[in-house]
Amino acid sequence: MQSLPSTRRALRHARRALSPREQRRHAIAVARRLRRTPLFLHAHRIAFYWPADGELDPIPLMEHALTLGKTCLLPILDRASNSTSRRRLQFVRFRSGDRMRPNRFGIPEPSARGRHLTPSQAIDLIIMPLVGFDERCNRVGMGGGYYDRTLAFLRRPKRWRHPRLIGVAHECQRLERIEPRAWDIPLDAVATESSLYTPRRRKEIDSKGALI
Repeated sequence: MQSLPSTRRALRHARRALSPREQRRHAIAVARRLRRTPLFLHAHRIAFYWPADGELDPIPLMEHALTLGKTCLLPILDRASNSTSRRRLQFVRFRSGDRMRPNRFGIPEPSARGRHLTPSQAIDLIIMPLVGFDERCNRVGMGGGYYDRTLAFLRRPKRWRHPRLIGVAHECQRLERIEPRAWDIPLDAVATESSLYTPRRRKEIDSKGALI
């Protein structure tokens, strides 16, 4: 069995190996799949991300959300996140034409700060990147722990109902099984170009097994 770092490398290589045409086709397919779901339709504030390293591109879905008048947000690195123990994200409102600047990883972030910041607890839905996932919607991230630390408040029993979390990925990133760790934040769903995965034993699932 591969170690987690080896698994990450293999999955990142697989998604980077997709052609630009495949990347675009997958992004459009995921956007079409998610824009019909109640979680997306009922959300007013939605956080997306700027794709890098072969990640599935959520921009087509964000563009659709903007046309619906939804508030769209992008993550930025917290200024104190140079310290490993304080690696967290903040979320900034994004509108078409806003100025962007690269963060220390070279990923574009909105230049705006201050009043444009939105607390993660006030977000209805977060569209999250991932490196790997399984059918139970467990997630393997890049290893930095940014999302896990930012969303740690969701682990407090029954205190928070928002934000809801949907991971998006290419089908080639699916693993047979992932053993979640104590600090991992569970996802409500994972969408790929060919399927929408939902955890079957989550309390939010109704009697027909339909989560979103």
